Amino acid sequence: MRKKLKYILLLLMCISAHTVFAQYNPQTRPRPLSTRDTVKPERQISDDEMLDSLRKKEDNQRDSVIYNSKFLRVTSEQFLNDSTQTFPLDTGITYFENYSPLLDPRNPRIHLGSTGVSQRSLLFEPNKTIGFDVGMHALDIYTINPQDIKYYNTRVPYTTLSLFNGFGSSAEQLFKVIHTQNVKPNWNVGFNLNFNGSKGFYSTSSVLGQNVSGLNAALFTWYESKSKRYNLLANATFNNLKAPETGAILNDTVFTSAPGTVFFKNSAPVRLPNSYENWNDKGLYLKQFYYIGRIDSLNKGNADSKVLPTQRVAHTFSLKNGRYNYIQSDPDTYNVFPDYFFSDKRSRDSLVYTHIQNEFSYSFYLRSKSVKFVKNELKLDLGLVHDFWHYAQYVSDTTLNQYGAQFIHQDRVRSKTFQDITLKAKLSYRFSDRIGFEGDFRQIAQGRDFGNYFYDAKLILAGGSRVGKIILEAYSQNSSPPLIYTDWVSNHYIFHNDFSNQKTTSLSFNYINNPLQLDIKAEYYLIANYLYFTAQPGGIDAHPAQLGNDINLLKISIGKNLTWRSLHFDNYVVYQKTDYQSTLRTPEVYTYSNLYISKTLFNVLHSSIGINVRYNTEYVAPSYAVGIGQFYNGPNVTFSSYPVAAVYFKATLQRTNLFLMYDYANQGLSSKGYYTVNRYPQQDALIKFGVSWTFYN
Repeated sequence: MRKKLKYILLLLMCISAHTVFAQYNPQTRPRPLSTRDTVKPERQISDDEMLDSLRKKEDNQRDSVIYNSKFLRVTSEQFLNDSTQTFPLDTGITYFENYSPLLDPRNPRIHLGSTGVSQRSLLFEPNKTIGFDVGMHALDIYTINPQDIKYYNTRVPYTTLSLFNGFGSSAEQLFKVIHTQNVKPNWNVGFNLNFNGSKGFYSTSSVLGQNVSGLNAALFTWYESKSKRYNLLANATFNNLKAPETGAILNDTVFTSAPGTVFFKNSAPVRLPNSYENWNDKGLYLKQFYYIGRIDSLNKGNADSKVLPTQRVAHTFSLKNGRYNYIQSDPDTYNVFPDYFFSDKRSRDSLVYTHIQNEFSYSFYLRSKSVKFVKNELKLDLGLVHDFWHYAQYVSDTTLNQYGAQFIHQDRVRSKTFQDITLKAKLSYRFSDRIGFEGDFRQIAQGRDFGNYFYDAKLILAGGSRVGKIILEAYSQNSSPPLIYTDWVSNHYIFHNDFSNQKTTSLSFNYINNPLQLDIKAEYYLIANYLYFTAQPGGIDAHPAQLGNDINLLKISIGKNLTWRSLHFDNYVVYQKTDYQSTLRTPEVYTYSNLYISKTLFNVLHSSIGINVRYNTEYVAPSYAVGIGQFYNGPNVTFSSYPVAAVYFKATLQRTNLFLMYDYANQGLSSKGYYTVNRYPQQDALIKFGVSWTFYN
């Protein structure tokens, strides 16, 4: 039975994968590192037996090695900032059906209809960065960033192939590959490849401008010296994302048409058939750190050992070249744009940038020699960051040549070079394993964004595993307006504004109890000089604006999971209220519930079958500005709000994870369809399947 299932899965992957390679997929936002492992070894053996069998194999002696994911360790830059630590590889199926970043239960998104197109958060999510920002973020969640890379330490080569597809449909097609292996016991290399060839639910497949095409690629390596003092993290990334910007379909009553109306969604005419945005960038990232003085070790000799330094020096180098392109090859027959400034028939708008960053830091750790007892531990990090930026904007213009004939050429309309120097400091003090304090301070001391700052303080109070812990946090932020708000030139939009810095003050309370599977968080925000995009009443003239009054916002989120035998009921609820609901357009309530049963079928399939439901209350939907990738406050349109349900089955077979899901299963019952953005209908009901095949031996 087990072999038959594996062959069936392999056949499905071979049939579906060829449709994906023609176009490319962005990587989904990485999930937090987990320690779950649903792959069980055939025979329980001790750690010593496994290590002995590995040593024998390395010495070319005959032996049978039973491998499981315990031999595969994973980490990220975030977990290497204070110490050297790794975690077991996650081979579980938790949230496996939520393969797309648009389906993240705790970070819901609004978007233009399918995976790979422009999106933003449904809820209020503040940006905690300071310094220069172009302001283009509509495709951010589909990119690979250097800080997102996972690093491995594997005793054997490790490969994962993942395929996600719409059954009998090309609406969503995603394929991912991860491969890594150790070339030496202390040196690992690997690569990521991700493709997206989705064609959406309302498109004409023969028109390439209406299809998503995304590629992410990354090469990465992690080297650790034999003395455990020196570490090198390095990666090279490449992103090339193409997303259609059709201006929406012409039919604005697709879900309210009279019975008997003939409408073919997969060939629906759109306002701009050959219009799309193309983002591409390539980067090089190097981070080196060296431990000075005494080195402490926790759980030495075990797989979960940690190397704890007492002093550390580090240097980070980052180089990134990128380009934002908007291509329009159609006349604006249906008045998608408010105006044009250079050409009435086509647009070739682009912004090219180069960013070079160097960061130097020194870290000091003061602790007792007995690291088993965490008490009176002090950590201090001091850093200096130098940012070099150069950007230039180009538009397509029409002029006359020497013979009086018109010709089109690219004009550079703006170019600028500048630098920023940022001072950084982090302070943490743990009175014991139950009380701790953390402080994070960042200040731009010189350059274009002089005066930007981010000050954060956090108090952690833990009362033991059963009592849970409380996290109190407060931060203050002062950040410059993004470039697109203040100085932007394109064919359809030109902005020159002198806005004040946006200031955000926040207080939060977070209670976490893992045994009770409960987490509660209350956040308060006070936002001064809020920046947003808006239009004249009922208009399409999207333009940046700044609110003169302060915004108060309260956000309360509760997560609670219930378990009874094999029955699980996971819930997440968010309530947020603001005194400027017409400006900061988000729903007051968002809920996610997941009811499922976990069973082992045929003695080989560790499986779950269930239903998840998403819902948010009615709110005034934002509009979308084609060409600049911005969601704005346009016509006051409020759509009816309905739950969206998905029925799924997922399972693990040896080293293979799979799911089969009927997404939007309630279409036609409570609603014909739904919107999250004005004029852009969301997906139809669709059977989706996904397979993730892991190899290590």
